[in-house]
Amino acid sequence: MKPPPAAPQPQLNRLVHRPLQPGRDYWVLDDALPDPMAVRQRALARQDWVLGAPHRPESWPGMRIQPGLTPEELAPLERWMLAQTGCRKVYAPQVGAGDRINHNCVQLVGVDEGAVKPHTDSRALCSYAAVLYLSPDTPPHAGTSFFRVRHPDGRLGGNCVPSRFANLVEALGTRFVPPDLFVEEAAVDARFNRLLLYRADRIHSASGYFGEAPAERRMTAVFFWLAR
Repeated sequence: MKPPPAAPQPQLNRLVHRPLQPGRDYWVLDDALPDPMAVRQRALARQDWVLGAPHRPESWPGMRIQPGLTPEELAPLERWMLAQTGCRKVYAPQVGAGDRINHNCVQLVGVDEGAVKPHTDSRALCSYAAVLYLSPDTPPHAGTSFFRVRHPDGRLGGNCVPSRFANLVEALGTRFVPPDLFVEEAAVDARFNRLLLYRADRIHSASGYFGEAPAERRMTAVFFWLAR
């Protein structure tokens, strides 16, 4: 029997490196919501959570509910996003049959449910993404990390996907990569009621997860905006 074909080598030279700059590549808003505890308690009381990995074959971990914020809670955050990025309008993406937008959902992920997983968000669905940290006792190191790739010879490479590719998998030409491919370039600490906004084409991941019981797990709300 012939061995299965080897996975293609990731096309690292397709990626571009742009030094991360606050105010250009990412933005931080502390005390983002007037009553974040009400949002948290409302989410914990819901019974319609949808399970992700490792409970079901999904690309995202833990469990989610949607919508997370009410229109009145979300509108000021969207206005802030437009002001920071210089965009004028949010557009509805053209969603295909296989696409799903998890905009404005709350996610709970425990210590044994998720891992650091560098990725980019789909350019077809969003140009900016944001995460709102909703755990009062969140460890600072459980925020969001940004990465660049490391070439086999040790050289550091790109940290974002050029515009001709929809996401990191398409740019690399494979979703199977060596475990030591990514090197953390910067990290933003988690803080209760902090909103982190960033360009969706930057390679990023949750820095870590924590907690076992639902109320102890890493709770965030995530947003995806197609804005110009």
